[in-house]
Amino acid sequence: MKRAVYARPEKPMRISVKRREGFGKLEPIQVLEPVIVDKVTECHVTPDDVASRMVAYLGPEGDFLTLEPSAGTGQLSKALLASGHSPHELTQIERHTKLASGLRRFGPVINRCFVEWAAEVTGRVEYPRIIMNPPFSEVRKHVAAALPLLGRGGHEEPAVLVALVPITFAHSDAETLEVLPAYTFATAKVNTKIIRITKPN
Repeated sequence: MKRAVYARPEKPMRISVKRREGFGKLEPIQVLEPVIVDKVTECHVTPDDVASRMVAYLGPEGDFLTLEPSAGTGQLSKALLASGHSPHELTQIERHTKLASGLRRFGPVINRCFVEWAAEVTGRVEYPRIIMNPPFSEVRKHVAAALPLLGRGGHEEPAVLVALVPITFAHSDAETLEVLPAYTFATAKVNTKIIRITKPN
């Protein structure tokens, strides 16, 4: 083969590049600080799709006062607001101080143990809507504390409680709406379901 094949041509090799105009300035990427939760809080984050379905199970939208006990990272609160719920009708309870601070972007927060707070306000307030993902090890205690707060509050619609609970949880007034896949809370190693308790009067 001829050596000339490998020789660089005498003229320089150039590639023409056209300048394009009209590109807008790129917005800086915002990286949200991850929420680090101590495992002793038993905060098991509800997946977005599960939270949305739980809100739908509450029933038709309206000006219902709504309680979110043990609100955690705010997944259920976020789903409520996405559905059109007013933050002014939402009460969030969370005992973990750092989690409570993060919940303020969704609405008012009470930084207390829910069971203790519920014992103090029972008989003085009614919530037509309660939505909850309580600590799995204390689920019976938390549901029992929530039920006396469930009431129509002057509405014609029945009062409704929707909860995400371990599959072993049983209550005479509860209907099982969904049995969730085993991998929903892989770190907790607990099989779960969504239940609804309706209080007509």
